[in-house]
Amino acid sequence: MTTTKDNLLGNYLRDRRARLDPAAFGIPLTRRRTPGMRREEVAQRAMVSTTWYTWLEQGRGGAPSPEVLERISVALMLTDVEREHLFLLGLGRPPEVRYQAAEGVTPRLQRVLDALQLSPAIVKTATWDVVAWNRAAAAVLTDYGLLPPRQRNILRLMFLDARVRAAQPDWESVARFVVAAFRADAARAGAAANVKALVDELCRLSPEFEAMWSDNDVRTYGEGTKYLRHATAGLIALEYSAFAVDGRPDLGMVIYSPATPADAERIRSLISKAQEKGPQ
Repeated sequence: MTTTKDNLLGNYLRDRRARLDPAAFGIPLTRRRTPGMRREEVAQRAMVSTTWYTWLEQGRGGAPSPEVLERISVALMLTDVEREHLFLLGLGRPPEVRYQAAEGVTPRLQRVLDALQLSPAIVKTATWDVVAWNRAAAAVLTDYGLLPPRQRNILRLMFLDARVRAAQPDWESVARFVVAAFRADAARAGAAANVKALVDELCRLSPEFEAMWSDNDVRTYGEGTKYLRHATAGLIALEYSAFAVDGRPDLGMVIYSPATPADAERIRSLISKAQEKGPQ
């Protein structure tokens, strides 16, 4: 018999149920012994029997199906993180991802990028569109502000932009890494259908991309060292690390730090020259 202390799923369901306001669902505010919604009201919203839902809160009746947990999460009006927690308690795994297109970054996250004065940093979506960057990234990598939003895609730049291609000392190796990491990111975010148009376009415009895509390789971005052959500053070595943006599964941040003091000076010089030119 499951004890109240051990019944983590039931405790969580009762807690979320108690926080709901019946009036928000048009339920008459009759006299109630406990706050929140009643079990039968949640069960009706989730389209399950009251008996079965009662057993679920009591830790009886076995594990629920993902479909039922999904309906319960809607019935209880759970946030994304609460929904994930419900699945972890009920099934021991998170729910299947639901891709949502990025809507840009918060001013606070942009300030984080801007604080990295000598470290080029970008924020990219799961489909590898660059949606935020700092001054160092504009000076060293690409001035994304000069590009239309649709062209701020890392794959498009890698395969269709001659300047970006020329900046890679070993373009083929970098391109293979980009394709494999992109494939993994898109699948992890549930965005396979969302990138189909981009993949089809690149397959049509770049035989090299088509060949690499057909290899079906996957990689994690992780961390490593990247080398850039800058047109004016010469070879720059950058140590990179990739980070998830907490609460934003649609976004990832990549920070490139100068590998040596000499590389830092090259970046400082490029930023200074960009400032002298002023806004384009």
